[in-house]
Amino acid sequence: MFNTRVKVKELLATTPQNQEVTVMGWVRTFRNNQFIAINDGSTNNNLQVVVELGAYDDQLLKKITTGASLKVTGQLIASLGKGQSVEVKASTVEVLGECNPEKYPLQLKNRPSLEYLREIAHLRFRTNTFGAVFRIRHSLAFAIHQFFNEKGFVYLHTPVITASDAEGAGEMFKVTTLPFDNPPRKEDGAIDFSEDFFGRATNLTVSGQLEGELGAMAFSEIYTFGPTFRAENSNTARHLAEFWMIEPEMAFYDLEDNMNLAESFIRYLIDYVMKHNREDLEFLAQRLAEEEKQKPVAERSELGLIEKLEFVLNNQFERITYTEAIDILLQSPAYKKKKFQYEVKWGIDMQSEHERYLVEKHFKKPVIVTGYPKDIKAFYMRQNEDGKTVAAMDILVPGIGEIVGGSQREERLELLEQRMEELHIPAKEMWWYLDTRRFGSVPHAGFGLGFERMMLFVTGMTNIRDVIAFPRAPKSAEF
Repeated sequence: MFNTRVKVKELLATTPQNQEVTVMGWVRTFRNNQFIAINDGSTNNNLQVVVELGAYDDQLLKKITTGASLKVTGQLIASLGKGQSVEVKASTVEVLGECNPEKYPLQLKNRPSLEYLREIAHLRFRTNTFGAVFRIRHSLAFAIHQFFNEKGFVYLHTPVITASDAEGAGEMFKVTTLPFDNPPRKEDGAIDFSEDFFGRATNLTVSGQLEGELGAMAFSEIYTFGPTFRAENSNTARHLAEFWMIEPEMAFYDLEDNMNLAESFIRYLIDYVMKHNREDLEFLAQRLAEEEKQKPVAERSELGLIEKLEFVLNNQFERITYTEAIDILLQSPAYKKKKFQYEVKWGIDMQSEHERYLVEKHFKKPVIVTGYPKDIKAFYMRQNEDGKTVAAMDILVPGIGEIVGGSQREERLELLEQRMEELHIPAKEMWWYLDTRRFGSVPHAGFGLGFERMMLFVTGMTNIRDVIAFPRAPKSAEF
């Protein structure tokens, strides 16, 4: 059997007793024709392999370059060198794949920038930074399923191709098999989608929420976790055209139940990563601390990465209404000194600068804002008695701003139909959604958590394109 290897992470935690082991991985460094640092992605820490001088052919040694892949068999022994407790004394070394040092872009002598690494995203996993980021991404994804499974939720796979626009935003990627150069047209010149694959206009999903609500009306509690798409021409460090969303929907929940679940969910995810990825978090914390030193003192974070995560774990989220949030902003020194780029008044959709002021400057902890104006929120949100606001909630966190958006859903058929009419949403096309209000309607609620934004918060990375494997953004669809 070829693969009898032991992972580097496991070997580094093994008590050496001169036992024979096989390790496979990629060369990080090769010093003095004697010491190979090998890594297989299971940890950022390398395993040292010692090759006896004169025991191997020069042609073989020339092939042991940074990036080359090796299979090494030898004895696991106690290490005399600094930085590691064990090493492997090689008895056989096999080069599985050569790597030309003149062309390989990941050389230790020139530490590549994050911008450059985005251009070679197919190789950036091999760096320590992205090794840590994507092991954490795996853990977070696993923790999401574990959290909802422990609570008895049903995992529902909602469609990627849909005819509905859940957010009413209209910024969607169209899905079609019609010819672009000469599509069939109606008498009025409009494209005739009746001849398309699905017989109607379809798009990539912007949210699994509406279909999720259908599941909640049968299973009580469901969650979706999958890719969503926005054709929004935003070339920023916070936006992607393809990103992942977690969207639970719960029957028999009101807004407070919804907030309680979302807060406990965020805490659970952070706690899981703190317990299972401590080594990776410490590496990223050190990296962030070095970055912070380059900033002016006034712009530096008060807490390090791990301190920030511990703070969120140990403190209740602040809960305020939208009206209270606007009042705080209007009374703030930042507003009075005209430091906000965007205007502040009741009725605005708060910008990231407003959200971050609330959490970073005023409360200095995560904040849940409720009771948004109905005019800036989606049609499905439950209308409050004041006639002006809806039972919506956003969770805002330091460094990011909004990380969760949710609401109690409008379960009253007449009010939902009235709201859809106001917003010119065709009830005829949404008959299936309205049926949930006709047949055994119940109070229910749900929220959406942007997975990549959660990743930014947990890892301390500052660009959303650095927490997803192959980022999709305007003019960017490589790999």
